[in-house]
Amino acid sequence: QQFQTMSDQCEEQEMEAEALEAIFDTAFEIRSSDQPFVWAVKLVPIDCGGDADEEEVANHVMVNLIATVPLDYPEVSLPQLDLEIIKGLSEDNKQELLQLANEEAEANEGMSAIFAVCEAVRGWLADNNVKGLDDASMHAQMMRKRKEAERQVAQAAQQFESQKKLEVMSQAEKEELEVRKRREEGTPVTLLSFTEWWAAFTAEMKQKKADEKADAAEDTKGDKKTAIAAMQIEERRTGFQIFSDKAGVFNLEKLEAAAEEMENDTSALDAEEMGDVDEVLFDDDEDLDDLDFDSDEDDEDSDDEPDI
Repeated sequence: QQFQTMSDQCEEQEMEAEALEAIFDTAFEIRSSDQPFVWAVKLVPIDCGGDADEEEVANHVMVNLIATVPLDYPEVSLPQLDLEIIKGLSEDNKQELLQLANEEAEANEGMSAIFAVCEAVRGWLADNNVKGLDDASMHAQMMRKRKEAERQVAQAAQQFESQKKLEVMSQAEKEELEVRKRREEGTPVTLLSFTEWWAAFTAEMKQKKADEKADAAEDTKGDKKTAIAAMQIEERRTGFQIFSDKAGVFNLEKLEAAAEEMENDTSALDAEEMGDVDEVLFDDDEDLDDLDFDSDEDDEDSDDEPDI
């Protein structure tokens, strides 16, 4: 069991080393590949992409973080940390920075902590990337203290301005801020709050079911009324039916047949059925050619002619 645990921790350490190498590239170094492993990470305030000349100009402080990894890290023990000053730091700076690194490792106890420690150290270097930190003279120390005091004053002024802005916020903005804060923090669930929520939820579900039943009943009544109205419309008599009842049976097909039969009978009638016809009316022996229909016109024309 113990051997299996140690094997798992060794595998986890190797995976962490691979991750650190992928992140820091050539800045990561394995100084001891035998357990306990020893890793070193070069940390600078500004990453210049591996350009040594540019890195030398842009960075006034540099360190190597040395981590000795115990066999039972990370589940039980913390890594043993140390710092190697490369550039720009005094011994006091080293102790301050080493204390920061150990505090960050303790904050990540039980987890892979080397990357978090590196980020904390690099953040400190970025805030203190100035020349002369390694100068131990009284003048240099006095200048550093003055700059530190100025930085603290500026930080205090910034906090004061932030507090001032918060105080002049409107009531609506304060309420919105409180709502956001509650959303981020969440609402703790207690037995009392859960009981109240469950009672309200149960009542809401009962009311919802009752409303659904009432709506279904209303829909059923509406369907019945619609069916009755449709039946009444179907049973309503048409104008043709009413006329037929008053005038007798009014069959259009029989009327059309009777009219067609009458037409056929009329076309078939012979002369006898048509009655006697006076043939004198159609006698064409009389000569109508002798009639002078133009005599009146000639007389009128002759009357119009002047006397010569």
